[in-house]
Amino acid sequence: MSRSDSQMEHRRHELLEAVHLNTRQQLIDLGVDPDVADQAGCAVSEMLARDWGGQLVNIPKDHHYKLAARDVAIYEKFNGTNHDVLAREHGVTVRAIYKIIKRVRAMGDPNQNTLF
Repeated sequence: MSRSDSQMEHRRHELLEAVHLNTRQQLIDLGVDPDVADQAGCAVSEMLARDWGGQLVNIPKDHHYKLAARDVAIYEKFNGTNHDVLAREHGVTVRAIYKIIKRVRAMGDPNQNTLF
């Protein structure tokens, strides 16, 4: 195995491990049991390796992710003080509501029209 093959193998493992750990953490932040979250993270990584292995995929760095409809709905109902109400209504933790509001604000207000 050449040095280049070894480096590529390391990068593939690094990607799958990052997907696994990130999926796990996102689910834990949303209140999912850590063991279940770990199993889900592992399943997502395995699916990527199985279904996309061998494919050449280019992921642009500057891609703006679309906000989930649920996140926009939460943001629209948010009044500045109703974190706990929204958390119960959407079946997530209060911490998840804070993160959703922060993420939507970072993307820009979805109700704000552009000038041009």
